[in-house]
Amino acid sequence: MLRPIFLTIPFIFVVALVGLAPISIASESKFSSADPLTGSRVNLETDWVGSVKVSPSLPILVLAGHADSQGLDGAGTAGEAVDLKGEEPMDLSISDELYWNLKLRDKLVSIGRNKGLNISSYDPPLRQIYDENDPRTNWSVGALHSKNGGYAFEIHFDSYGNYGFGSGLIPAISTKLNTLDESLAQHFGRYPRLFRGGLGAPKRRIRILEIGKLGGRLEEKLRDESTRDETLTQLALKIVKAIEDGLGKV
Repeated sequence: MLRPIFLTIPFIFVVALVGLAPISIASESKFSSADPLTGSRVNLETDWVGSVKVSPSLPILVLAGHADSQGLDGAGTAGEAVDLKGEEPMDLSISDELYWNLKLRDKLVSIGRNKGLNISSYDPPLRQIYDENDPRTNWSVGALHSKNGGYAFEIHFDSYGNYGFGSGLIPAISTKLNTLDESLAQHFGRYPRLFRGGLGAPKRRIRILEIGKLGGRLEEKLRDESTRDETLTQLALKIVKAIEDGLGKV
């Protein structure tokens, strides 16, 4: 959330400042409590606002976080079910976080395209790429997409329990923040721009969207075959709604 000083600014001025008529800073309060599906939102002090307007046809690239770092540092969380409950990983060759990042990435792109978004995805040809600057990595492809005027973000699930911070958008560091950043932050939560001193993806103009902690009710519904597809669909629709709001398509 924004710091309390913004709550005292007249509504009209806030809308003009943000440049996002369908969603105002004042309306962020309706998203502030824990989501029944994604759980708690990040609660760290930050004051950035995304105010640069973007085109409704903005090319959006979705990446699955940790898709190229399996077996390396930064492979993604194993999740509460595996670490604490002794359950088997969803796929022995990858972390459970990557498993769900991939599933949600594909669901999001499918639904987004059906709703008319200019959205696509990228999947690295290898699950283990040692050089982070290799042109085949998420970071390299995402950075190029952003450099060419597009919007790139990685899907992540945060660590469970006290190890994680909760849902929210970690914005890019080296670019002006826009109305799509603002909308995703209002729907999911707002991480500081320099979270953990500045992460590799944001330094390359790639946003990170933390969906929620990989544990509790969210992970249970993902793992349950009877609720898995519905849960992925609900998550994808939540992201799509935030994107539509940020693009001014509603």
